[in-house]
Amino acid sequence: MSTAFIVLQDVPEARTLVEAAEQDNKNLTVDQQPAMVRLEAPGEVVIRKQTVEELTGQEWDPQDIHLVLVSVGGNIDETDDQFRVYWANN
Repeated sequence: MSTAFIVLQDVPEARTLVEAAEQDNKNLTVDQQPAMVRLEAPGEVVIRKQTVEELTGQEWDPQDIHLVLVSVGGNIDETDDQFRVYWANN
């Protein structure tokens, strides 16, 4: 199984996304590096709108991830409800 990943800038706006990803992904690994955070998991990494909104108490548009997104590994699936990176061969 291929490892999907999302790399975010290490800025305050991304910290809630990291926390949400930890809740939304059972096998997530978080790798804190200088100036960025790498989120990876076998098969897929998903960040759900509902989880982010529960953590912040504010509305969140999954497209806002692009403001702090550095890189992804895998296919991107963006909907109104989530931002997902996955491998189609799984």
